[in-house]
Amino acid sequence: MGGAGLAALRRRLRARYERGETRDEFTLGSLGADERRALEGLLGRPVRSARSMRVKQSELDASVARAGLAPDLRSALEALDGPIVDRKRERAERERRWLEVLGAAAEPRLAACLGDAASVTLLRRLAAGDPERGRVLLERAASVLERLPAYGIPLARLAAETLGDAHALDAGEPVAALVLRAGSLESALGDAPADAADDADAPSRAGAARRRDRWAELGVSVNDLAAPVLCLNLPAAGETPAAALAAKAAELGVPVHLSLRSLLRHPPEWPVSGRRVYVCENSAVIAVVADRLGARSPPLICTDGMPGAAQQALLRQVAAHGARLRYHGDFDWPGLAIGNFVMRSFAAVPWRFGAADYRAAASGLERELSGRRVEASWDPALAEALAERGTAVHEEAVVESLLADLAAAE
Repeated sequence: MGGAGLAALRRRLRARYERGETRDEFTLGSLGADERRALEGLLGRPVRSARSMRVKQSELDASVARAGLAPDLRSALEALDGPIVDRKRERAERERRWLEVLGAAAEPRLAACLGDAASVTLLRRLAAGDPERGRVLLERAASVLERLPAYGIPLARLAAETLGDAHALDAGEPVAALVLRAGSLESALGDAPADAADDADAPSRAGAARRRDRWAELGVSVNDLAAPVLCLNLPAAGETPAAALAAKAAELGVPVHLSLRSLLRHPPEWPVSGRRVYVCENSAVIAVVADRLGARSPPLICTDGMPGAAQQALLRQVAAHGARLRYHGDFDWPGLAIGNFVMRSFAAVPWRFGAADYRAAASGLERELSGRRVEASWDPALAEALAERGTAVHEEAVVESLLADLAAAE
């Protein structure tokens, strides 16, 4: 049974023990001539030419013992090729250890995240299937989450202070993926599935932007000089730079850009509790409103397409201060995706952004609608109306009706 010529046969016999097979009788197929002769000699059977052989484990054990080679076949195989690992038992032990690791996660957001099957799969992948490695990753992620939400702390500083390595939360790092997953599992840009791990690994500009935005949700600055947020007449209080800038601009009735850095590091007070704050998608709307209404316009914030880090930070802050957000965007598929995100993330309600508004606005327009259909969470009839009419209507085309609302709300 020894030698290189019968190594494949020995591997097949070892595999039964590794799988935890308990059946006594089994069939060995696709046998070579040398393999068959070795088995026939061991079992004392007559020589045949068939390519398969039906054997019993008990017979093999008895033959090996009777020949004085080893106590049984398993012992003989181990003497030839080393210890046999019970893979079934090994897998069961590994699963038991994983259950212990998952059950030991105490940080609330991390524990809640691990109730999601996709998050557990992510952890196993990041840990290369090793429960001990998974335990270390969870402990490191928990130490970061305990510091969050923060108030404009740079990502490198957070990594250095919690993990002892300024690059430990860089894109592609496993702890960063876990923190983003646990910290913003329910936040997704547009209608795409939320997968913080993909964002952390993504080399693309879009992936980097999504990652930056998710860190911003947690008060962490990846690039605090990213694109600022444009707003008009948003009341602000306090001694912070952003508050002073917003208050002066509102006094003059002129649009102002607020940086992510100022919003995160020194958040202003926003005296907007119970007030309507209007939100639009395109900066051109704010330009027209500022020209026509100036300081008489109610507060207006621009998402500038899908809200980036600065836009999300401002919307989240004013919503937390009790503002009643009303949103309008483009009547096209990307516009509906942005609307879904804003409505879901900041408890906004639609502003002239329903099926009836679209039908009225699309009359006489012929801009072709393109892209993948998106359902509007706030009005099931809206997507159907867009698909039926096949026309895209951008905000600039309905700015007069938006102006009328803002003027009436003075």
